[in-house]
Amino acid sequence: MEPGLSTYLFQSRRLSSHILDQIRSAGIRTIEIFAAREHLDYQDVHQIRDVAEWFADHEMKLHSVHMPLFSGFGGQKAGGLALSLAYTEKRLRIDSMDEIKRVIDIAEHLPFRYVILHLGLPGEEYDLRKLDAAFTSLEHLRLFARERSVEVLIENIPNAFSTPERLIFFLQYTRLDVRICFDTGHAHLAGGVQAAFELLKDHVSAVHLHDNRSEDDDHLLPFEGAIQWKEAVDALRTLDTDTVFLLEPRDYGPATTGITHVQSAIRRLKEL
Repeated sequence: MEPGLSTYLFQSRRLSSHILDQIRSAGIRTIEIFAAREHLDYQDVHQIRDVAEWFADHEMKLHSVHMPLFSGFGGQKAGGLALSLAYTEKRLRIDSMDEIKRVIDIAEHLPFRYVILHLGLPGEEYDLRKLDAAFTSLEHLRLFARERSVEVLIENIPNAFSTPERLIFFLQYTRLDVRICFDTGHAHLAGGVQAAFELLKDHVSAVHLHDNRSEDDDHLLPFEGAIQWKEAVDALRTLDTDTVFLLEPRDYGPATTGITHVQSAIRRLKEL
């Protein structure tokens, strides 16, 4: 296991060479970019060009880009649309897909392998009509991404659409050729990492690693919450050797989630 890092840790700051150099100096060689516009403005050709030039100049791998959770800058507080592939209102669904397509389009200048998508919104209740809407959205986005050499992965998140059981049902129901980004923190909130992994393991192509205290989606560094990491790592090691593991902590300040703490978590994971 050679974990990489998601720039979710730095999402409140504009992605720059300074942040990327900091990640690289920590010995991390694989990155996922979190596509919040205040962090990576995927509509700003100058920022995309600068980030692409940095990757071209360094031996670093841009593994994936995570979809934004809201359109625009500042999220919902600034009037941004909460992005969802499962809106039953066609206008909202199309607006969400258009925003995600703008993210996928940056692969023309900044190549990456996967785009990570959510089904529905956090905490959303199950509705078969919304499931059909998500199927329509994913079918369209999967083809759009494939034309740009990008593969769609859907992530297990804390809502009634994206429990491991419901994801398996969704894949069987739609027969879509779509694989999973397995999220340890979200699995822990949905009944446990090992149980969730057993259901999803044949469909997993990437892994997000973070922890929580069993109540909220805290996005703590591994070993800072209640996940039993020895058992989790034993399960995750059964995945294909080319599966990428990405730490996805939230920024709690340098005393808690500074880059040295990230390095320490990586060392402990590798020791397991």
